[in-house]
Amino acid sequence: MSHPDVSILIVNYNVKDYLLQCLRSIEQRGPGATVEVVVVDNASADHSVEELQPLFPWVTWVPLTTNLGFGKGNNVGLEHCTGRYVLFLNPDTIIGQDTVNVMMRYMDAHPDVGFAGCKVLNPDGSFQLACRRGLPTPWVSFCKLFGLQRLFPKTPFFAGYNLTYKSIDETYEVDALIGAFMFGRTADVRALHGFDEDFFMYGEDIDLCYRMQQTGKSIMYVHTTSIVHFKGESTKRSTMNEVSVFYDAMEIFARKHFARSTMYLRILRLGIRLRSMLERVLRQKREILSAIADVAVVNISLMLATAIRFDSPFGFPPYAYPTVFIVLSIVFLGSMVALGEYVENRPTIRRSLVALLAAFFVLSSLTYYWKQFGFSRGVLIMTVGFSAVGIMLVRGISAWLQATKGTTRKRRILVVGINERTERILAALQTVDHRFADVVGIIADDQLSATSLHGYPVLGTVGHVESIVRAHDVNEVIVTSATLGQADVMQIMHQSAGSGARFHMAGEYDDVVTARIINDVTGIEPTVVVSPLRRFRNRVLKRTMDVVMSLFSLFLYLPGLILGVEQARRRVPTWMSVLRGQRSVVGIYPDGKKRQAGKEGITGLVHISRPDVLSEQAKEQLNDFYVERYSLAMDLEILLQNIYGRERGQ
Repeated sequence: MSHPDVSILIVNYNVKDYLLQCLRSIEQRGPGATVEVVVVDNASADHSVEELQPLFPWVTWVPLTTNLGFGKGNNVGLEHCTGRYVLFLNPDTIIGQDTVNVMMRYMDAHPDVGFAGCKVLNPDGSFQLACRRGLPTPWVSFCKLFGLQRLFPKTPFFAGYNLTYKSIDETYEVDALIGAFMFGRTADVRALHGFDEDFFMYGEDIDLCYRMQQTGKSIMYVHTTSIVHFKGESTKRSTMNEVSVFYDAMEIFARKHFARSTMYLRILRLGIRLRSMLERVLRQKREILSAIADVAVVNISLMLATAIRFDSPFGFPPYAYPTVFIVLSIVFLGSMVALGEYVENRPTIRRSLVALLAAFFVLSSLTYYWKQFGFSRGVLIMTVGFSAVGIMLVRGISAWLQATKGTTRKRRILVVGINERTERILAALQTVDHRFADVVGIIADDQLSATSLHGYPVLGTVGHVESIVRAHDVNEVIVTSATLGQADVMQIMHQSAGSGARFHMAGEYDDVVTARIINDVTGIEPTVVVSPLRRFRNRVLKRTMDVVMSLFSLFLYLPGLILGVEQARRRVPTWMSVLRGQRSVVGIYPDGKKRQAGKEGITGLVHISRPDVLSEQAKEQLNDFYVERYSLAMDLEILLQNIYGRERGQ
């Protein structure tokens, strides 16, 4: 039996809609290279294998029971690859009709090349910088972490990581490629033992390219073909902290290849911590700005109420300042956070008003204990009233800015093609909130047979897509046309790159994929179920309980430790690990599965259910139940059952 030319290896996690689109693009590639496709599924919760396997029986499916990460998942899939070449491909990509052929011809003509990558485009046709990179040496890493690359993108001395000083329309040697598309010889990859499994996600592609370079082979960026990459879809549909994972991977790479430079590692760690903190702040900037605005409103309201009551905004006795402002701010922010504002949910008027009432009762209670600050109940009532009006104004202005200029502004949508798929897309768009979606018109496939469709104007034919996109300020283009091939769409994307319009290729969509397209074009993100253990209030309560119980237990064991009692010696390290945050009093039983939340516990659902007689599947199910259904009441119940079981000698 002859082996295929190319094995296309895809690791999937919770993106079955994108995977379907990716497999269709492979299915529709041009004649030439023979391929096999291997899909490794990293324990997806969206039934990727069950629903897509019947549609693609020619694909080799490798379902896993746990999420092994990108590198280890690819290594598992590599065992099933029989082609001369292997293409590591992300599921959230669309390949061009000629991509596999172009890359195979290039590798055939250049036996000295270890890996080759192609031009990778964003959905709006713009170039994805990460598809060809420099090696993150100490200086290059420093420039990236501390922003010098962004300040001087055209200077090779500073822009060595993303190579922004190089043309994207030339073929040349680079240090690293993006893991979303890496084309190499299967034998070479196996000789390197595949990806380093110390990396869970991010960094493993640079590491593999670096190790390939050390064998004497080059890494090449080939500009003559391209793919579309919907970057970050798997992480978007998981609850992992991708910022933390990315910078952890960067540190792993530095320790592995530059461990001799102690000073570099220290500077790198500092840069990673600062950059990671900055990115977290920037991701929460709306919530942070909202909190700052709210604090300003309540303090201005206090001054206004004081001016009305005492004829001066600072009418309290001198000793009251700045204490009254600080206490008011802390009590108000504490009430907001306790209700889930800022940290768990986007700011809302309803929760803000409830928080103001809670703050009023807390502040009223405080004046009974510190009577020297009980200046006027009327001032406090007016402060709450003015704050309510001010916060409603702030929320209204914020919502208006988001609707007109922010990420939730109305998207202008163009649909290319007139067929049954167009009908389904239009019907789906009509069901969403019209604040977010505005269909500006339809593009006919070849000739204008009608002037409108379901009330939407037909603006032209496929030959005029680019000009219509620019003329009508289109944000989103949904291509349903049967006459436009992948190469045609990518060409239009190239031509429209400066417009900022994102393209969605709706070649064949079932209900699930249609729903994803609607989410994409309207800016409504798919819902991700978050474990209660990840909620701020629960994290604070659980950590508080761990600290209190560990301190109490260590205090009880201290005399035994001094006297050399064996039980104290054995138990103290356990409670110290709880105090340090490495474990929890109540938590999960170690089963080797990576979860979105949950620490190993001294006790837990599995522990009180006799783990010695439970099957591995039962342990995993109990752990999953605890993570998904966590509550403080559950923890207390587990503790009581643990104590009750010990009293009975079980």
